[in-house]
Amino acid sequence: MLVLARKINDSIIIDDSIEILIVEIKGDQVKIGIKAPKSVKVYRGEIYDEIKKENIAASSSEIPDTMPDLKIRKKP
Repeated sequence: MLVLARKINDSIIIDDSIEILIVEIKGDQVKIGIKAPKSVKVYRGEIYDEIKKENIAASSSEIPDTMPDLKIRKKP
């Protein structure tokens, strides 16, 4: 893990395409701005953890047998 000290309006550049800017520091809260290409997904940590948990639950659950067998009828 890389740990950096930054001041307001200082930024960090990642891989030539992502910029993280320190927007405001107030008490124990830091506001950051993130500029990234639309193809890069950016999530808050707690939201990302929930997405992972939901994906694991969805992939491990069994598919309910609610659809009847479909039979193809030939035209007379």
